[in-house]
Amino acid sequence: MANWAEQLQRELAGRGLAIASIPGKGRGLVASRTFFPGEVIISQEPYTSTSNKILVGSSCDHCFASSNLRKCSVCRVTWYCSSDCQKAEWKLHQLECRAMAALTEDRKKMLTPTIRLMVRLVLKRKLQYEKVIPSSCIDNYYLVDALESHISEVDENQLVLYAQMANLVDLILPSVELDLKEIAHTFSKFACNAHTICDSELRPLGTGLYPVISIINHSCVPNAVLTFDGRTAYVRALQPIGKDEEVSISYIETAAVTKKRQNDLKQYFFTCTCPRCVKGSEEDALLESYRCKNQACDGFLLPESGEKAYTCQKCSISRDEEEVKKMTREIVLLSDKASSLLSSGRKIDTTEAGSIYKTIEQLEQKLYHAFSITLLHTRETLLKIYMELQDWQTALTYCRSTIPVYERVYPPFHPMIGLQFYTCGKLEWLLEYTEDALKSLTRAADILRITHGTKSQFMKQLFGKLEEARAEVSFRLSTGCGHDEQFSSGTAGQL
Repeated sequence: MANWAEQLQRELAGRGLAIASIPGKGRGLVASRTFFPGEVIISQEPYTSTSNKILVGSSCDHCFASSNLRKCSVCRVTWYCSSDCQKAEWKLHQLECRAMAALTEDRKKMLTPTIRLMVRLVLKRKLQYEKVIPSSCIDNYYLVDALESHISEVDENQLVLYAQMANLVDLILPSVELDLKEIAHTFSKFACNAHTICDSELRPLGTGLYPVISIINHSCVPNAVLTFDGRTAYVRALQPIGKDEEVSISYIETAAVTKKRQNDLKQYFFTCTCPRCVKGSEEDALLESYRCKNQACDGFLLPESGEKAYTCQKCSISRDEEEVKKMTREIVLLSDKASSLLSSGRKIDTTEAGSIYKTIEQLEQKLYHAFSITLLHTRETLLKIYMELQDWQTALTYCRSTIPVYERVYPPFHPMIGLQFYTCGKLEWLLEYTEDALKSLTRAADILRITHGTKSQFMKQLFGKLEEARAEVSFRLSTGCGHDEQFSSGTAGQL
């Protein structure tokens, strides 16, 4: 195993990286040269991966493409988009197929993504040990073995669940000799090392284990970002990273207050001590606070010591606690009703839910600060609703309203900001607000070329839309057409 570790260090050294012991964190990845914004620090294929939706065929099991999918006619579990993907996986799938085909329909329903991830890992390890498929210094089971499991910190109920899951893997793979204790430990490794594979718009597709990328530690103010093209993981620099500086990514959604972030990180068994978590209180007050009763004031409210009231930290105007509680209760009741309507999936209910969420947003604007995460989530929900209803004008209004908060809670070059500008730009283009669309698409491209690179099909589509908008604006200026006219929410077309 030491030999593999030495080979890995040599491989990483050639990429300007080194594995180092980081005080209070264990292993970490450190730059041995300068990396510039947008530069790929490291990329890796997964040691094992699986789609989130196994039996319904949501994506190709090899490349995670979502079109031209065909189910394996033998096991009826695995899906591929092409013969090339099927051939690339054949040596592994040949064993997997045999095991899956032998399962009863009831057993197949027990194939959760985590169980299948383990089955594929066990089979790949077997094939590599037998030298049926190649291994390398960045693609071998020793790297998986070296990952931290935190098994001693896992609670008893979870340990029992891991043991049951290990037994199920044993039932699925009767021809493979398994160490059930090792399998249970590996399930624990999945919990704190596996990554959610997302498409270019950060929609979850599946789960993958990337043992080298898993060495990278977390920060709520990361200097790098993890994105995917198919199942290939790319870590790119968000800012200049100097020699001997640790590379960090975020494991969680960082648009949240410190308490929420720390709670989300519990599954990884550490407490984040990044600058944002240490500083905490002032930003948290802004993101979760109530707004001043004076609508002209942009201050936020703090509880008065010993009093049933909140006082603005800026203008000292007080707000009665009972008034705040009454509005909060009203919002909760309306939210429950709207959520119930949305779950029905019927257009008429979605329309009614949209109307209720509009009322909720109006109440929250009176109650919460403009940068409130609660208000942001309501606007995100409204954007999703009106996109679904194809009410592009209303969707654009809510899309625009989210961006100032995104720019407050995320680093300047964050994919969420870039993607929101992209959505704005597409809506503005559809509504023929051409100059606005050009501005939004330009902002989107400036950010996403850093986080996503320039070579993916997604980025080529963005650059195509940007060039189209530039050409249209240039044409309008040359012909003296003037500024865009405002179109109604009933504008036809598809986004």
